[in-house]
Amino acid sequence: MEINFDGIRVIGFDADDTLWVNETYFREAEDKFAALLDKYETKNKIDQELFKTEIRNLDLYGYGIKGFILSMIECALELSNNQVSQKTLVACLNLGKEMILQPVELLNGVVEVLKELKDRYRLIVLTKGDLLDQERKIERSGLSEYFHHVEVLSDKKEKNYSDLLEHLQVSPSEFLMIGNSLKSDVLPLVEIGARAVHVPFHTTWQHEEVLEPEENKGYMTISTLTDILEYV
Repeated sequence: MEINFDGIRVIGFDADDTLWVNETYFREAEDKFAALLDKYETKNKIDQELFKTEIRNLDLYGYGIKGFILSMIECALELSNNQVSQKTLVACLNLGKEMILQPVELLNGVVEVLKELKDRYRLIVLTKGDLLDQERKIERSGLSEYFHHVEVLSDKKEKNYSDLLEHLQVSPSEFLMIGNSLKSDVLPLVEIGARAVHVPFHTTWQHEEVLEPEENKGYMTISTLTDILEYV
């Protein structure tokens, strides 16, 4: 559905899989991790156990690659009954380092959209994950010049957004969020009275998957980021 964009003063962008590719690298790392442990379990079982381990560790490590690395190591030890070789554990560490060192691949239309909007709105990045990794990606992306503010949140729930908007002295009615995750980038904003635009990415982490509400008042879904220029 279309929404009313009147009164929008500040636009927030999610980072991973909204501005640049991210989840694809996790899926590739999961495939490589399963190959490392194929003597102990099937790929399906390994994928399931790794996901369970990640979710169990979220409160300890938060979101991001570093927590993923630690979860891979823990999962490898558990699946192998602590018999996994030192070489395999080193390979797990190297998988994580490869992810961290991946070049930042901007998604289509990102620069075009930011150039068009930067002089008419206050643009900010609202992302979650590891602070150092996200700061590094922002720097490598070459997009810093377009944003007034970058915030790395520990989570993306209603209170996280409400607290940040209050800190930035922005009313929810003046705020629009654009992101690929209904769970993290869209529904919490609708709940606090802001507006949101959903731009689906072809790969979504299982933890971020939610059923689309029957009534999606307060947000709109577009096919590509450049479509937003038709509305704001």
